[in-house]
Amino acid sequence: MLKVGELMNGAIVLSVDAGSIAEELEIESGDRILSINGKEIVDYLDYKFLSTGEEILMTVEKKSGELIEYEIENPYLEDLGINFENFLFDKAHSCHNKCIFCFIDQMPEGMRDTLYFKDDDARLSFLYGNYVTLTNMKDSDIDRLIEYRISPVNISVHTTNPELRCEMLHNKNAGKILEHIKKLYDNGIEMNMQVVLCKGINDGEELDRTISELSEFLPVARSMSVVPVGLTRCREGLYPLKPFEKEDCIKVVEQIESWQEKLLEKYDTRFVYASDEFYVNGEIDIPKEENYEDFPQIENGVGMLASFEAEFNIALKSGMQKVKDKKIIVATGEISYNFIKKLVNEAKMRYNINDIEVVGVRNGLFGGKVSVSGLLGACDLFRELDGKKADKLLITESMLKADEDIFLDDVTLAEAQEKLGMEIIPVKNDGGCFLSALLGY
Repeated sequence: MLKVGELMNGAIVLSVDAGSIAEELEIESGDRILSINGKEIVDYLDYKFLSTGEEILMTVEKKSGELIEYEIENPYLEDLGINFENFLFDKAHSCHNKCIFCFIDQMPEGMRDTLYFKDDDARLSFLYGNYVTLTNMKDSDIDRLIEYRISPVNISVHTTNPELRCEMLHNKNAGKILEHIKKLYDNGIEMNMQVVLCKGINDGEELDRTISELSEFLPVARSMSVVPVGLTRCREGLYPLKPFEKEDCIKVVEQIESWQEKLLEKYDTRFVYASDEFYVNGEIDIPKEENYEDFPQIENGVGMLASFEAEFNIALKSGMQKVKDKKIIVATGEISYNFIKKLVNEAKMRYNINDIEVVGVRNGLFGGKVSVSGLLGACDLFRELDGKKADKLLITESMLKADEDIFLDDVTLAEAQEKLGMEIIPVKNDGGCFLSALLGY
């Protein structure tokens, strides 16, 4: 029998589901799950893996301090019905790299506190899709991913050149990336890869090398995205990186599409994809949605515009009707202005409506070459929409925190509505939802 104090970690229960095994056992909010089958619970990965079995021995510390061991028979492998406030149970593992392209190092003052934390936590890769470098992991951490069959793992590779990767990440252990990837590959752990492309550093021949070496891990390696380095106005004292200009973007797209042709013929998948930014800034037509296969890298801004337009066109044919005329402003980042303007014009023609204005909002919060909608602050809306009147303002929901109605610059949605004098409608990043919002649904 375990004694109080023998286990220092554990997971505090937030709630239990009605009718669940946990409710039947009278587990309550505030109880602490200490161990399952004799193994200490450190995070949600431990809990999820160890609680999936027909017979479970779970040690719980009640709010009163009493220790109880529950012998649970679960032949149908039901979820125990226990909910936690924080999936990590302890705290996120911070990043020890000093990457030359780190976006957090370029953050302006006055943002939400949580935005200044650098995480490089493989658990967040599984739970939330975060990308990790694997440099902050011990061999035992990778072994645990394999033991628990955590898949896919999203990996920030950047380059497979060992010396160059050590330089880019300022970490002497960064050059072992292919060893780690091979270990995951040998054990069937699926992976998605990411390259933040820096002009004159890991592009050109280095990018060819990276694509070539990573493609050898197909099909366990599922996809690879190439995104341009984000450069803000706050780069004083940082590594002198240069932005990708139009001609540079064209070269990158041509290089990647050449690789796609080879890989499609050899492996029946394109595998590597350029982000939408390269196409827009290179003034190149966005590929059709089928070119992105199952959109494996859409959260990295790869194929997002193609998917959005396809959803919009389906919605146009669905028979939706205009609800009522209202003055609407659509606020969008500069990079997507022409794209959104085109879709709005199609809606205007289809439904014979005119009272919709699209405003391209310059990013003053981050400045530099940052032009995506999701990184706009409330201050940017205040500046660009000063003096404008409308019943509704449509914004992408990615301008707000995922679990709270608050902008990057710590302004709440309610405060922004009061300041602008119009209702703000956060719209899901979906073309059909966007058309619905335009029509007043």
